[in-house]
Amino acid sequence: MSDHSESKKETGKHGKCYVYLDGKAIGYVRDGRAFAEEVRRNRRNGIVSGEINVTYVGKINEVHINADHGRARKPYIIVENGVSKLTPELKERLKNNEINFNYLIRRGVIEFLDAEEEENAFVAVREEDIKPETTHLDPDPASMFSLTVNNIVFPEYNTVGKHSLASGSVKQGQGLYAINFNNRYDSRAFLMYYPQKPVVNTTIYRTLNLERHASGQNFVVALSTYYGYSMDDATILNKAAVDRGLGRAAYFKSFVDEERRYPGGQQDTFKIPPATAEGYLGEHAYSKLSEDGIIEKEQSVGEGDVIIGKVSPPRFIEEQTGIGMTEERGRDNSTSLRASEEGVIDDVVITETTGATKLVKVRMRSQKIPEIGDKFESRHGQKGIVALLVPQEDMPFTKEGVIPDMLLNPTSIPSRMTFGHMLETMAGKVGALEGKIIDGTPFSGKKGKARIDDYGSILESFGFDKFGDEVLYDGRTGRQFPAKIFQGVVFYNRLLHMVSLKQQVRSRGPVQILTRQPTEGKPRRGGLRFGEMERDALVGHGASLLLKERMLEQSDKWEVWVCKKCGDIGYYDYVRNMPVCQVDGPGSLVSVEISYAFKLLLDEIKAMHILPKITVND
Repeated sequence: MSDHSESKKETGKHGKCYVYLDGKAIGYVRDGRAFAEEVRRNRRNGIVSGEINVTYVGKINEVHINADHGRARKPYIIVENGVSKLTPELKERLKNNEINFNYLIRRGVIEFLDAEEEENAFVAVREEDIKPETTHLDPDPASMFSLTVNNIVFPEYNTVGKHSLASGSVKQGQGLYAINFNNRYDSRAFLMYYPQKPVVNTTIYRTLNLERHASGQNFVVALSTYYGYSMDDATILNKAAVDRGLGRAAYFKSFVDEERRYPGGQQDTFKIPPATAEGYLGEHAYSKLSEDGIIEKEQSVGEGDVIIGKVSPPRFIEEQTGIGMTEERGRDNSTSLRASEEGVIDDVVITETTGATKLVKVRMRSQKIPEIGDKFESRHGQKGIVALLVPQEDMPFTKEGVIPDMLLNPTSIPSRMTFGHMLETMAGKVGALEGKIIDGTPFSGKKGKARIDDYGSILESFGFDKFGDEVLYDGRTGRQFPAKIFQGVVFYNRLLHMVSLKQQVRSRGPVQILTRQPTEGKPRRGGLRFGEMERDALVGHGASLLLKERMLEQSDKWEVWVCKKCGDIGYYDYVRNMPVCQVDGPGSLVSVEISYAFKLLLDEIKAMHILPKITVND
């Protein structure tokens, strides 16, 4: 587009360029671009607040000024006439702690831009990339990433999609979530027994002192298959390493209850419920409670055990005991463990609420040892499920007797393009051999091949192969593998998804009152969902009887009487011992098996004054 047409476009209709403050029109100017530049100049000189951001939108010829709360803003070094304002002298003074970051902001060296003003900026990532038209310089290329992504090592070598995946999973990693965990009563918490500091970490990791809240451990990982068990994303763990504490965690769950007060002066009471209480569970359920109705520390508890005994006043129950006298029967309102919950009582606290009612908190503890089906993930989004725990003597080993903690399928790296994972394997090996922390900050250090050559020369000085490959021997046969295997140290997180918290089995169980279908969820002894895709699989196999069994027999099968004449649903008259239609009377009804949910649908349609008819074939 020519300069002439652009200037014509900028002046807009009637030569007005409207100015908006936080989305509200406050006036207009002749030249929007020049006005925005003037506001920026005044901001850098401290005449207007540094908190505001100004943008000229050329397409619609408007100036937008933002001064509202909650904008994400990022610092940039100002570039004027192709030269960065952060001069070598200022850098030297920063290093010597003579000046600080705020000094640079006050002197107009650094300014904060929001997402909208970034549209008017031409930012160079590095100082050598500055061109005559450059307006800003990134203080550090890694600042384009969030805090979470900056904890991933070598993220610039991974495909972009893995950044969001890895960031989400890092938050699920088990570790030391709080130093005062002993005094906390979180609804659920995981505490890793032996969390470690990663051998390869980043500047942000060290700056935020995240080693104080370490999560994960450094695994010796070999890229190898294992007799077909490591298919797809499956991982193989060394059973001896797991026995020594690899990935082991404690799981805490808290239960809270209080003596509530009700209108009319009634209130709950913590005690062992008497046998006369409504909903009494039987003597065995309360056997672990002490005299005050509250369980004591270090008791082993399992499914169905009551841990807090409580009696509440009745809702509607009053019992006549004599002339004009009523005895109040309490109802059992105790807290008990739900399906498949078990552990040891870790701590009990008895305190008061702000309303001066008694409050009890019970914390249960159980061990979570890695098992088949548990989930592990590296910081590069390489997540995998444990497929096999192999005895140490059957694992591959090197001539020095080093046995990997984990075997990872080699095909999972190239298909996901997580080359940062391979670089960490190599860097972790270098760090372990040298006893040093290796820096994996994004965009730092040497690039690509130069970095690999650096690590390779260190590995060679220790007598290893340049690229981290090693000769391994099969633990089962003792034979040497025909190919060298890539082996090194990778930091792995154990994620919250564990088999012990998810596995559920049910042959029969409770159903919902409304639909007569199985309840939902593990704590309610629910059924497993059988969805459209599962149905399609059975349809594809032609297994119609299995489909009928899953969708009808094991769910909400219901027998109804259908009238052949009018198609309405009838009922069975037990007095006359025959089925009866409300329209046509007895005689022409047949029994049909349908889903109760369908019968419910018919009833709801009838409630809308529409009569659905069922046609029955012979």
